[in-house]
Amino acid sequence: MTAPNTISIDKLVRLVGTPKCPMLIDARPTHDFDADPRLIPSSVRCGPDKLTDLPAVGAEHSAIVVCQTGSSLSQGVAALLLLRRIPTEVLEGGFEAWRQASPPLVPFAKIPPVDASGRTVWVTRARPKIDRIACPWLIRRFIDPCALFLFVAPSDVIEVAERFGGAPFDIENVFWSHRGDTCTFDTMVGEFGLGTSPLLRLATMVRGADTARLELSPEAPGLLAASLGLSRMYSDDLEQLEAGMLLYDALYRWCRDATDERHNWPTNKPRT
Repeated sequence: MTAPNTISIDKLVRLVGTPKCPMLIDARPTHDFDADPRLIPSSVRCGPDKLTDLPAVGAEHSAIVVCQTGSSLSQGVAALLLLRRIPTEVLEGGFEAWRQASPPLVPFAKIPPVDASGRTVWVTRARPKIDRIACPWLIRRFIDPCALFLFVAPSDVIEVAERFGGAPFDIENVFWSHRGDTCTFDTMVGEFGLGTSPLLRLATMVRGADTARLELSPEAPGLLAASLGLSRMYSDDLEQLEAGMLLYDALYRWCRDATDERHNWPTNKPRT
């Protein structure tokens, strides 16, 4: 019999990538994790004995626990989190059910090391426009909800990344950057195993706007216009990032759910 605090694969698939997604806690035992060291997107890897190390989990958050098969281990971790007044559900069927259903899985080895607070740190050039807003959105929604982003002078990116244990991105001669005629967002979608139809469609929009090839996507000119407008509205890069998160949330939901929808006006025009 299914426990009352379980969540289905289908429901979680709809939540992943949205701002309403709870914190996903991968609590698989080490031997299970080592057999398949990948994570459900946006998961935090945390064994049952490490719950106090979870970043930014408090009473204002909710959580979903993932073990190998959705068994008593998940239920035990959920009970421990409930002691901290954190509303918690258990993924029905666990990691194995998710894997068999074939949604994306993120290779753990590709995720940069975390800082003392359990957060990944990313460093890039100041005054972002397109790629440097799209990539943080992707990271926060699919890789690390608590990720930190440092915007610095272009000449300081590498040194700051080395000094603060961060991953440099969207500059020349680093791993997370443009490759050929694609942009950094394309690189992250591919390397993190996130090549779903909605994200590939969004990636084409980002590539068209970011590389001045607006013909790649009908939506690319609009993304370019909105991105340049945001850069004029905000002198603070972090404020611009927060505003850009909403923009990309909307674009992702359109790519996922609304590409076939049309809006006509007026709606009350008499029939002839």
